[in-house]
Amino acid sequence: MGRGHFAGGSFEINEIEYTRMSEPRQGTRSRAVGASEGASPQAASRVVVDESGAGQRLDNFLISRLKGVPKSHIYRIVRSGEVRVNSGRVTVSHRLAEGDQVRVPPIRLAEPDAKAPPAGLALTALFEDDQLLVVDKPAGLAVHAGSGITSGLVERLRVGRSDCRFLELAHRLDRETSGVLVLAKRRPALVAMHAALRERQADKRYVCAVAGRFRDELRRVKLALRRLPEAGGERRVVVDEREGQVAETVIRRLARSDEFSLLEAELVTGRTHQIRVHLAHLGHPILGDDRYGDFALNRELRSRGLKRMFLHAASMTFPHPVSGESLTIRSPLPPELDSFRLSVGL
Repeated sequence: MGRGHFAGGSFEINEIEYTRMSEPRQGTRSRAVGASEGASPQAASRVVVDESGAGQRLDNFLISRLKGVPKSHIYRIVRSGEVRVNSGRVTVSHRLAEGDQVRVPPIRLAEPDAKAPPAGLALTALFEDDQLLVVDKPAGLAVHAGSGITSGLVERLRVGRSDCRFLELAHRLDRETSGVLVLAKRRPALVAMHAALRERQADKRYVCAVAGRFRDELRRVKLALRRLPEAGGERRVVVDEREGQVAETVIRRLARSDEFSLLEAELVTGRTHQIRVHLAHLGHPILGDDRYGDFALNRELRSRGLKRMFLHAASMTFPHPVSGESLTIRSPLPPELDSFRLSVGL
């Protein structure tokens, strides 16, 4: 396996907006997805499943190929029988095999005005071989499309890395969290990474700065978490010992000042917003957290130079999906967080 750097460069992506089979809006161009080249725009296409799609659920297979089409519409065309596998009706959970033929109906997409500037992306690779790509994710970038975001990190990387026939997220990071992010370049590698995470063979550690003087040098936090129904696309999680899912975080104190503490958080489980909710519940919200944090303090911190949430995925150790070799990937604290840390004596 070779370690290498990923030349940043500018990756261009044309963001596509979904519409139903209707007339395109004024100022847009339209095209049919699912129609073969040279065929009528209304013709269905048949996609042959290759190695990258083998073992994948039908809904995920379609989502990865019908960019910009809502999941709800994909589920509908499967339930109605418009999508077929080897000429037969199947459910969205059907697992595909190499060589399967998937019938995909035409779906009209509207492309934004050509005057819209293309989105660019430059990332540093922390590790890369023929199975994995590990990147240093910046804060403020969503890892995938959804909730009003037409393209995220993985969609843009797919455009920029045309040499990768397959590229999928092995795990996720919150939009405002920076640091180590693992992507799989082959489906078996993705399955192996998911198994390692599910079986707790991966060690994920974050560095965060929180309000107040954290008392314990080491503390194991076990607080069940429950996700509330999304409102306006916003996820929110609360501590709920009766109906929540078990969640465990190991907290180590690295430094503290009169005002703040610098902590390392080790994820034992991987629930949504786990570190943020656990620390806020303990009375030590993460600095700059605009969902669970101290909003008055955050306003003050912006004037002191902290413009983002102080949460960084600093390292991840896991077995390589093919060799089984233990890999440890580290990401240094970004300059904006490191300079703030020094300015407040952490």
